[in-house]
Amino acid sequence: MTHLGIDAGGTSTRAVVVDPAGHCLGHGRSGSGNPISSGPHVAAASLREAAEQALAAAGLPGSAVGSTSVAMAGGSRIAEDDEVAATIGGALLAAGVHASLAVEPDLLALYFSGTHEPSGYALVAGTGAAAVRVVEGEVVATCDGLGWLLGDGGSGFWIGREVVRAVCADLDGRGPSTALTPLLLDAAPGTDPDTAEPLAPGGGRAPALPHLVRQLYAVPPVHLARFAPLAFAAVDSADDEVAADIIARAGASLTRTLAAVLLPDLDGPVVLGGGVLVSQGLVGDVVRASLVATRRRAPVVAVTDGLVGAAVLALRRSGVTVDAATFATVTDSLARLR
Repeated sequence: MTHLGIDAGGTSTRAVVVDPAGHCLGHGRSGSGNPISSGPHVAAASLREAAEQALAAAGLPGSAVGSTSVAMAGGSRIAEDDEVAATIGGALLAAGVHASLAVEPDLLALYFSGTHEPSGYALVAGTGAAAVRVVEGEVVATCDGLGWLLGDGGSGFWIGREVVRAVCADLDGRGPSTALTPLLLDAAPGTDPDTAEPLAPGGGRAPALPHLVRQLYAVPPVHLARFAPLAFAAVDSADDEVAADIIARAGASLTRTLAAVLLPDLDGPVVLGGGVLVSQGLVGDVVRASLVATRRRAPVVAVTDGLVGAAVLALRRSGVTVDAATFATVTDSLARLR
């Protein structure tokens, strides 16, 4: 009997079929699988498509699956929502999978994508940001992950919002000049960088500002996350002090988030995930330096997604002991399939 692990993200959904020894047999990928951000029916369609691709690649019917683990943001809350859980289950039934289904927190899958150790920590900074403490394979403490309005400090949204605020302050004459301004005006649709002249005393606002404000208020706030890369570009190309300050504050915020779940007597591995921490080294360096400063000896591991962990969770939930050798088999065999 095989097992099915699914990492259902806000941007993409990934699925893998794995045997009890940890060999990954088939891999599939589709669109957004998060019912909170995309709606239950869109998420269900993505889950079905990814599962069917993985089963087809493995050359197996859905009836060969003995258990399924689906990892997604808000997994614990979604598991308690009977209507959403039924929609997810129905999508897998449509793919021929009748096995038992466990809906898992995405941060637990992220954690087990970096280690087989049952206890440790995970910190993610993508569009949102959160940290968890894992003990004996379960999430026992969480910090942040409160969304764009109330939290997600140091996330892609947070950085993008700070970029926009800095540019508006520059154009408004109440903040320092920054290389972020031409970068943002070039990236914002329909905004002319040539209208970003500095304010003359008594001369009114730069013409670009009102148009920029209208453009930004016309999109959902979380879309500001797409401007986060501009902070890193401004540091790389112009050594911009305003951008460097945003990045430093993002790292400090994420350090505080992680510190809130760390215990002095649990020196387990720390798994880092999300584009802000993994793709952009500057923020990750701040977090790593903070761990060095506390003299923690456990390894710090960066992972690109939670699919390995989804496979590990599917195995663990079916009673398989995932030791170092099994974990290496999952990781290596999945890497060959991608």
